[in-house]
Amino acid sequence: MKKAARRTGIFWKAMLSAGFLVTSVSTLAGQSGPTSASVSTQGTKVILDTDIGDDVDDAFALGLALQSPELEIVGVTTAWGDTALRARMVRRMLSELGHSEIPVAEGIVTKSKTPFTQARWAEGGPEAATRLDAVEFLLGQIRKYPGEITLVAIGPLTNVGAAIERDAATFRKVKRVVLMGGSVRRRYGDLGFAADRGPEPEYNIVSDISAAQKLFRSGVPIFMMPLDSTQLKLDEVKREMLFSKGTPLTDQLTLLYHEWGQTTPTLFDVMAVAFVLEPKLCPVEELHIEVDQAGFTRESSRTPNVSVCLASDSEQFFHFVLPRLMTSPSKKN
Repeated sequence: MKKAARRTGIFWKAMLSAGFLVTSVSTLAGQSGPTSASVSTQGTKVILDTDIGDDVDDAFALGLALQSPELEIVGVTTAWGDTALRARMVRRMLSELGHSEIPVAEGIVTKSKTPFTQARWAEGGPEAATRLDAVEFLLGQIRKYPGEITLVAIGPLTNVGAAIERDAATFRKVKRVVLMGGSVRRRYGDLGFAADRGPEPEYNIVSDISAAQKLFRSGVPIFMMPLDSTQLKLDEVKREMLFSKGTPLTDQLTLLYHEWGQTTPTLFDVMAVAFVLEPKLCPVEELHIEVDQAGFTRESSRTPNVSVCLASDSEQFFHFVLPRLMTSPSKKN
């Protein structure tokens, strides 16, 4: 869950006109792009499970995936709350960016206390010609591509828990789960400038504790991006660089940012996608993690069951992500 208010663009547009940010843009643009030599994940099949529409970072995560030709997006599944409206939002994003061929499946409807801040934009998305069930879609794709699917889970884990409950043997054939979730040693607001205050229940885990417990006990390879490594702030300078590009994607993100209605987005969920593309951005270590009844993700000395990223470099992250988001998108074959 993430916080931020409206930008004051006039000042920064003047700065851009005067050339103050040219060096920063050039530096970022030269760091990494969709053909970066450091990426060796050509053809990685991914399913993105997302609660897009509440916080704005899910839209950035989907945008990064669409901008990355190394990924084959097998489908997008929507999680938590009004999953049908979330699916309309995804379909609108995909259609406007030339990716309407990507299947979108609606997850299990739940109650949610979190505002759907981008609902108005989502309502402009098309209804499904035929409704796809997210749980069956996920299991079906794992059956079709055993050992090949990377599930990127960036919302509450309700669909994942239901898939395990429905067919655990099939779910175990997933290649890996890369999730944004949990809090191991740092909590919300622990940014490294003061003493860390220890873990706390994190939104994606605590929203559906039972589902999270099923995943962590499932035996599948899990790569966990917790609060410790994902509190990545898209500050005003970076926002201005991004929102001034005028591509279909950056225009979408600009509109969604304003509908979100806060100031500084934290790109928690984007790290999960970035990790799939470039694991060096979030180095992992092996730990045993258990989800307790309060939603804490507790580490113990038992045999490791999760690869966890406990720290990341914000500048490296943004030097990788921003050039991709700012590149004019092209339709994937």
